[in-house]
Amino acid sequence: MASSSELVPEEQIVTSSAARKIIAALRLTTGFIFLWAFLDKTFGLGFSTASDKAWIHGGHPSQGFLKNLDPAKPLSGFFGSIASPVTDVLFMLGMLGVGLAVMLGIGTRVAAVCGTIILAMMWLAEFPPVAGAAAGTNPLIDYHVIYSLVIILVAIVGGGDTWGLGKIWKSLPIVQKQRWLI
Repeated sequence: MASSSELVPEEQIVTSSAARKIIAALRLTTGFIFLWAFLDKTFGLGFSTASDKAWIHGGHPSQGFLKNLDPAKPLSGFFGSIASPVTDVLFMLGMLGVGLAVMLGIGTRVAAVCGTIILAMMWLAEFPPVAGAAAGTNPLIDYHVIYSLVIILVAIVGGGDTWGLGKIWKSLPIVQKQRWLI
């Protein structure tokens, strides 16, 4: 296995201008998915969250999901037991933080780790999927997996440098000293 010093610098992984633009578009659209979830759950914009269920109106963004899982799901008991105001705050901070970081192209490594953890927990909470229209067409690979792979790709290839603030972020002294912040 190659050491981190032997790995190709992220700036050299994807050199094609067209590929970098596609990765930037993936970054922006995936980041907006997280940011939109935060906005809709905070303000009840009427898409997946009704106005009266908005966080600003006393709604519980994670508790509603976690406490209403199908009891036949093997992990529903665990996820129901962790539902609390703390999970509401952590979930919402996660959605906002990952959404902003990915859209801005900064802190993409941290965002990839946090976003993948959030998505993996959501995937596990609903596993196994039920057959039918709501489950999609694949019992294992769904949007949670795809979004995770996209934000991991963005982090690996320096996807925040194109149409983002990645280059500026990476030049900051604290980021230069603490490379995990890239």
